[in-house]
Amino acid sequence: MTYELTDHERRITWNCRRGLKELDVFLSPFMEEHYRGLSDHDKAVFERLLTCEDIDLFHWFLGDESTPDPELERMIGLIRSRVATCS
Repeated sequence: MTYELTDHERRITWNCRRGLKELDVFLSPFMEEHYRGLSDHDKAVFERLLTCEDIDLFHWFLGDESTPDPELERMIGLIRSRVATCS
């Protein structure tokens, strides 16, 4: 289904584009397929996740390290599971 992105969603989509292709594989599909279905709280957590450094995100998504923030850890798990089901 195609829909028009809001300015806010366009900004978030742009922020999903990272310096590491490995992160793009997680963030872009999640944004495209699942962001609109999130609760307002989870949208805020996802947007907060996007403010983190690429190297931290890389280690968190690959499971090398855990985040010190339980909400971010939960969001990473959600993204990993949803993107895995789309593959």
